[in-house]
Amino acid sequence: MIFFFSGTGNTEWAAKTIANALDEVLVSIPNAINGDCHYTLQEDERIGFCFPVHGWRPPKIVRQFIERLRFTPHGDNPHFTYAVCTAGDTIGETMDLFSQELAQRNLPLCSAYSLLMPESYVGLPFMDVDTKEKELIKKETAARQLAEIIPQLRERQPGIFRLVKGRWPKTNSRVLGAFFENVLISDSPFRVVSSRCVKCGICADVCPVADIRGGLGMEPEWKHEGSCLSCFACYHHCPHHAIEYGGRTRHKGQYFFNRQLR
Repeated sequence: MIFFFSGTGNTEWAAKTIANALDEVLVSIPNAINGDCHYTLQEDERIGFCFPVHGWRPPKIVRQFIERLRFTPHGDNPHFTYAVCTAGDTIGETMDLFSQELAQRNLPLCSAYSLLMPESYVGLPFMDVDTKEKELIKKETAARQLAEIIPQLRERQPGIFRLVKGRWPKTNSRVLGAFFENVLISDSPFRVVSSRCVKCGICADVCPVADIRGGLGMEPEWKHEGSCLSCFACYHHCPHHAIEYGGRTRHKGQYFFNRQLR
């Protein structure tokens, strides 16, 4: 069983690739979090988690899901638990924090991996999407790495932690991550450039937390109820670049995952 959250598709690709290779059941965290979050495991079933890194931390929605998650185990053997995170750069102490969350549910994190994927966070003035060439290189490298990871997951190999923490991982996750989560995660700056909006409804459809009032024939409105993850799915999927994040995204690029490689 693989639980996943994805904003612009990088993590969804990774989760689906693993699920197809291992014949695992995929569970979307945004779709499941409002249910009972109680799952019955099969004997020796793996428990996988796939998510993007948000501000050198696990996304808020993933942590909220873990708080509610309950399992009915099958058999006496412990279930192999692993995690794969995607990031445009380094991950800091993301997996340390995630491991602590799992420990509260009596789930030891057996192995964990990070995959470098195309950048999608554009919420700060100095951050933009990757060039097309860099995007392709990252995707091809991630595909090769995932091909190496899958046999290790299939064989349930413990103690493997292939993580790109980067420099100052504690500062990034504990200090900058707190600022990111408390200040930068907000739907307040989102706005619509009406002259470019064709009211297609795509932004509302792709929002993983249903934070947008909209649909076909409607100009989107953000709900400002605290559910926004600043994943920028709405911004990146807009076919006419009609969504801006204040002045921070003006003249910046867009990205969401597609399977095309060189």
